[in-house]
Amino acid sequence: MGMLKEFKDFAMKGNVIDLAIGVVIGGAFGAIVSAIVDHVIMPIVGMITGGIDFDSLAITVGSAQLRYGMAITAIVKFIAIAFFLFIVVKAINKTKKKEEAAAPAAPPEDITLLREIRDELKKR
Repeated sequence: MGMLKEFKDFAMKGNVIDLAIGVVIGGAFGAIVSAIVDHVIMPIVGMITGGIDFDSLAITVGSAQLRYGMAITAIVKFIAIAFFLFIVVKAINKTKKKEEAAAPAAPPEDITLLREIRDELKKR
């Protein structure tokens, strides 16, 4: 039972739960970006390049078919996900900086007392 308790303690730590939530949200985010790339961006790119359907681009070598068009689509998806995540992280960091700047910490009570003593000694 000791190993089971250790696993429960590990799994219930905040970092593990945060990571699990991040993976679930990341999967949903990936699905959204995939839909945008597949149904919005790639058709526009296809129209610009003369009606090319990138998913159908392939080279036949012997009996094998190398679908390099799907690799191009995957690269576009990766770039889109990286760009969107960059924007999200940048926005989060911007709000964190505002929170840090807005709330300066008051000095501890002992520092305040020492300053009062210093000021009192200067008066004498």
